[in-house]
Amino acid sequence: MRTTNVILQLICPDRPGLVSELAGWVAVNGGNIQHADHHTDIGMGLFLSRIEWCLDGFGLTRQSIVLEVQALGDRLEGKAEVHFSDELTNVAIFVSKQSHCLLDLLWRVRSGELPMNVPLVISNHLDLATLCEEFGVHFEYIPVENGDKLTSESSILKLLTEHQVKLAVLAKYMQILSSDFLKNFPSVINIHHSFLPAFKGAQPYHRAWERGVKLIGATAHYVTEDLDDGPIIDQTIANVSHRDEVDDLIRKGRDTERLALARALRLHLRRQVMVYCGRTAIFA
Repeated sequence: MRTTNVILQLICPDRPGLVSELAGWVAVNGGNIQHADHHTDIGMGLFLSRIEWCLDGFGLTRQSIVLEVQALGDRLEGKAEVHFSDELTNVAIFVSKQSHCLLDLLWRVRSGELPMNVPLVISNHLDLATLCEEFGVHFEYIPVENGDKLTSESSILKLLTEHQVKLAVLAKYMQILSSDFLKNFPSVINIHHSFLPAFKGAQPYHRAWERGVKLIGATAHYVTEDLDDGPIIDQTIANVSHRDEVDDLIRKGRDTERLALARALRLHLRRQVMVYCGRTAIFA
């Protein structure tokens, strides 16, 4: 039987004694630390920490832990968050017509590899409705009629609220989310079929082939208002050669897309990603 763990994430101004202070707080309340990762960004003057310990035997209740961590963040003039490993995040998957990333994610959820709930899949096309039905996942068709993105995004936001969704994953969703959407729902992960920052935007495999690259890749990143410029979570690569045509790059690229997206999502769900100053620290 798996035990429930407490995960503390902290970003604050750096100063001596922070590791000792955090470990001491866990120890004085009877906690046994299982994982502890720290990083000091000297240039930014910031201290980042992720500490994980078992809830069983800890001297504080869940609610008390949340309050204590909030006070800790305030005292250290930083940002502190606490999560519990038995709390499954509700994740909505956005798709268009391509199935490879969606199929991979649903399989990983079914097998228990990705600790999350998928209350719905949202698409601007009907092509993947049958696939979702086979996995027993609710499918919502929300087209962008006559370019009216405002209406479609309003419907999507309503669905996300109704299903208590905390994270959206763009699994080859061939639409750009508006800045208004992201202001209302900022927690979004995207998979881009390029090793960013190279070949941003559309048809990166075609442009990579034209340049004769020897490596292609995929990038999973958080979505911001700047297209394909959000903090990077994970990247994967594949070798290509002069013998490969565009179709070969696309075929190989799909493998990199599936892997990068799944790894990034797992890192996010396990609270191993910390975002600061437009970049990420990965405690894996």
